[in-house]
Amino acid sequence: MTTTLVRRATAELVGTAFLVAAVVGSGIAAQRLSPDDTGLQLLENSLATGAVLVALILALQPVSASFNPVVTLVERVLGRIDSVTTGVLVVAQLAGGLAGVVVANLMFDLDAVSVSTHERGGSGQLLGEVVATLGLVLVVFGSLRSARIETVAFAVGGYITAAYWFTSSTSFANPAVTVARMLSDTFAGIDPASVPAFVLMQLVGGAIGAALVLLLHPTPQEA
Repeated sequence: MTTTLVRRATAELVGTAFLVAAVVGSGIAAQRLSPDDTGLQLLENSLATGAVLVALILALQPVSASFNPVVTLVERVLGRIDSVTTGVLVVAQLAGGLAGVVVANLMFDLDAVSVSTHERGGSGQLLGEVVATLGLVLVVFGSLRSARIETVAFAVGGYITAAYWFTSSTSFANPAVTVARMLSDTFAGIDPASVPAFVLMQLVGGAIGAALVLLLHPTPQEA
């Protein structure tokens, strides 16, 4: 493995860990601070997630800042990275997500791992995951094609904050985050039985998003 790939994998692992820690940690904090107001809990959770995404992408974009297997797979489809890099980065993202959820649980004096019992599913929420992931792919790669590449951080952070609210699934839109969230039986958790369908819909949304990116931006994308 080259030094460059090690650096990229490390950035993806650390970034995804912080993202999951923020999603789960802010969910736990929101649940404790606003125990009787689910809407306020979601607002607190979404604002923290959007803000941390902006910060992490700005900090790690010079190295690697996808934090999402779907985004990484779309990068492969668009020819921005090769297959070996894709595999290494996806593994790093999954490992980072698992590390992040453990840290979040421990920060709030919970068991390091507690399997979620929060069932999520149904046709509406599954469609929500397709829409959320499709939109995310369009925002990421559309922003990368702009004259100011730094806008991607603010575009992604803003989109995810909004998607928490306009999608029925509250926009997981990320297989690594989804897998990690099943290990926290808290506000942000997801029951393991719900995970395969969510991940499948995320992949479907990513595939549709990739097709639209190729249609809207036919010029080959540079890494």
